[in-house]
Amino acid sequence: VVPVHIAVSTMRSVVITVVLLAAGCCAQQSNKPQKQQVEDPCQNKARVVSDATYCDRYWECVNGQPELYDCPNGLVFAGKHRGVTEGCDYPWRANYCEDKQLANGPISTEHCDWLYGIFGHESSCTRYWTCWNGTATEQLCIGGLLYNEDTHSCDWPDNVDGCQKHPLCVDDANGNVPLGKSCNRYWQCQGGYPRLQRCPAMLVFDKQSLRCVVPPTEDCDIPTTPAPSPEDADEDRNRNGNEDADNGSQNYPQQAPIRPQPRPQQQQQQHQQQQQQRPQQ
Repeated sequence: VVPVHIAVSTMRSVVITVVLLAAGCCAQQSNKPQKQQVEDPCQNKARVVSDATYCDRYWECVNGQPELYDCPNGLVFAGKHRGVTEGCDYPWRANYCEDKQLANGPISTEHCDWLYGIFGHESSCTRYWTCWNGTATEQLCIGGLLYNEDTHSCDWPDNVDGCQKHPLCVDDANGNVPLGKSCNRYWQCQGGYPRLQRCPAMLVFDKQSLRCVVPPTEDCDIPTTPAPSPEDADEDRNRNGNEDADNGSQNYPQQAPIRPQPRPQQQQQQHQQQQQQRPQQ
């Protein structure tokens, strides 16, 4: 009886050992990283294909072998000869990352959340930063537009949430405001932000109609001073934050349309009325 008992116990031990070994083997196999099956770039006409899992990586055929590459930090793969550099583009321009994830996290520098990208300004609604390889360049939205962080472009103020208008322009976001006792200077509000302006020669600013008119007015007589000198013009630009000196060539992020989206009909009517009330230059 005893030998039989020993045999049964030994058999049970063997069975348990085999089961444990099999379970451990399966566990090891399941923990092994699975290699993603991707299209062979060497069999592709473009010789470049996107990664199957990560949208910021791509495969390129080099010397007959597929090589894995990372897009610059902040960009994702868009396709050969596409995007802003090396076939990589800003991730918000299209659904590049649909059903995919990023392989690399952000690398931040001053004013830049990623090494490459377009980001909002910390203290201004009319300015933004373009970042290229971690170097930030300050840009300006012109024509009364504000930077829209949702669309990464300059947009009408009504489409930009969270930006309060300048105190001078609270009553009329696109109207004119007198400048103290000055007879030929005034503030012109554009999208809720004031810009320093000067009436044409021999005209004065009328504080009642808020226009440049032929003098005299209640506050101003016929001007006797000549047209502003170049030094005065420089002073105007400095006082206005050098905004008038910008030529507008870089005032829109690269993907922004030349013209913003059309305004609603009611806003268009208000804008036309304001244009009619502005001084004739």
